Amino acid sequence: MLETLSKYKVLIAIGIVWLFHISAIIGIASGDLEWFIQKTPLNLIISLTLFLFIYPINTPIKSFAFVLFFCGGMFAEWLGVHYGILFGEYAYGNNLGPKLDGVPYLIGTYWALLTFITASMLDYTKLKSIPKIILAAGLMVLLDYFMEHNAPAFDFWTFEGGMAPLENYTTWFALAILFQILLRVLKIEGNKQFSIHLYLAQLVFFGFFLF
Repeated sequence: MLETLSKYKVLIAIGIVWLFHISAIIGIASGDLEWFIQKTPLNLIISLTLFLFIYPINTPIKSFAFVLFFCGGMFAEWLGVHYGILFGEYAYGNNLGPKLDGVPYLIGTYWALLTFITASMLDYTKLKSIPKIILAAGLMVLLDYFMEHNAPAFDFWTFEGGMAPLENYTTWFALAILFQILLRVLKIEGNKQFSIHLYLAQLVFFGFFLF
């Protein structure tokens, strides 16, 4: 049993990711928005758990990178929430779980998670490091764009004026570039297959409600 689980663990993890995201799409589209959105922290925690199962942070270098991305993301968001710099004027809602001085812990985790999986996705290509860095950062911004348009309805966060300003996306891209550079310098690699499915599941989820 354990041998079978080990052999097919990536496929099992991918199946769970799609199961939760598609179930949420069906549930929300059927009118159960509040119930499913309240489960967002659980969904993100499950995604993180599967990520750590498939893409284990089991070396000092990987641990250093993950913690650095988490802390860097949290600090950038803290500056945004309290001083309105980097991303614009905004505040977090109640559907992303516990917060540290106004910033959900899951946001820092999401910065780290997204950095790792987008870098892995570009490893499908034979591009040089610089194009990989730029495209991976672009993938991070693309998903953020989809999320921004759903965030107020899902009570994730709300920008002053209702829409995220251009500086939000330029700052996201700049920080993503820095994180991707560090990941390449440290030569950290992950599971490409799981990474692309986790990314696409989230893109499909937020894209469904955007369009």
